Amino acid sequence: MAVVALQAIRKSFGGRPVLAGIDIALAQGELVSLLGPSGCGKTTLLRILAGFERPDAGTVRLDGRDITALAANRRNMGMVFQSYSLFPNLDATDNVRFGPRVRGVPRAEQSRRAEHLLELVGLGGHRHKFPHQLSGGQQQRVALARALAVQPDVLLLDEPLSALDAKVRAQLRSEIRRIQRETGVTTVFVTHDQEEALSISDRVAVMNEGRMLQVASPAAIYREPADAFVARFIGAGAVLSGRADGPAVRVGAVALPAAAAAGHPAGTAVELFLRPEHVRLDPAATPPSGALAAEIRELTFFGSLTRVRLALDGIADSEAWADVASDRADGFQPGLRVWASWDAAAPRVLARV
Repeated sequence: MAVVALQAIRKSFGGRPVLAGIDIALAQGELVSLLGPSGCGKTTLLRILAGFERPDAGTVRLDGRDITALAANRRNMGMVFQSYSLFPNLDATDNVRFGPRVRGVPRAEQSRRAEHLLELVGLGGHRHKFPHQLSGGQQQRVALARALAVQPDVLLLDEPLSALDAKVRAQLRSEIRRIQRETGVTTVFVTHDQEEALSISDRVAVMNEGRMLQVASPAAIYREPADAFVARFIGAGAVLSGRADGPAVRVGAVALPAAAAAGHPAGTAVELFLRPEHVRLDPAATPPSGALAAEIRELTFFGSLTRVRLALDGIADSEAWADVASDRADGFQPGLRVWASWDAAAPRVLARV
């Protein structure tokens, strides 16, 4: 049985639809990320699950029980917000003890939970420090420990890393995943950062304009996007519009190898999606089989790899990218003519809407 189920959830504000019939279920111990651009409805959906908002229509269920009308303080859920929201006059231990104390948990058990959870989040040596004595990352760890102290059925994380710098954010997201696995708590993680969602989730739910477009594993979301929006939103890559032509997509007079195009009737308007890691570059004078002529427009250094932006010959305003190991990119420079090729099985081909 799914621990959490949201069924046909609809919500409008001022007559403007924000959620348009959302269905999703989470299993026990699963971490699901709600991913999408600002304004897509992901935080509203989280607030409905938490009980801070009521849906206009639809049902929220927890272990099969309808909790749609249940107040937030009667749902056993822990929440971590974008801001740390710690009590400034309480030290780390008392911040973590706060939830159990309000719920009438005996003092000894409050202390046991606080000590255990502060150790779990790596702050055992900071238990007597006040929020102003802690870094941003440490404060968010205290907030996470506080949310877990009530032993929630569901943990809700509303963009908890957005206020942190990149290095701390990467470290803390790994810690969140570790802690979630150790505790086994069912978790909903809201983010607009695809790297966060792909790196820590069991499944990712991609949202746009109040609709849930695809719910799948991170690998499936990346490799097999369900539609053009998901393909564009997740990861980098070329998006080229053309028409299916057997095992190729014809863009103007150029036929781009794409085995998946064979699944569409000839002449169908389609879009081809090609990831940078699939593109091979060859500066040789003689073209490899099936290669297209291209010109390097820009190089971006990312440490171990360099991303090369290309213009494909014969396709107006086209852009494609190739990822090249940086130690093999020394000879590449803007203006250099190269041959671009890829395995025909690599591109994703979707009907153009």
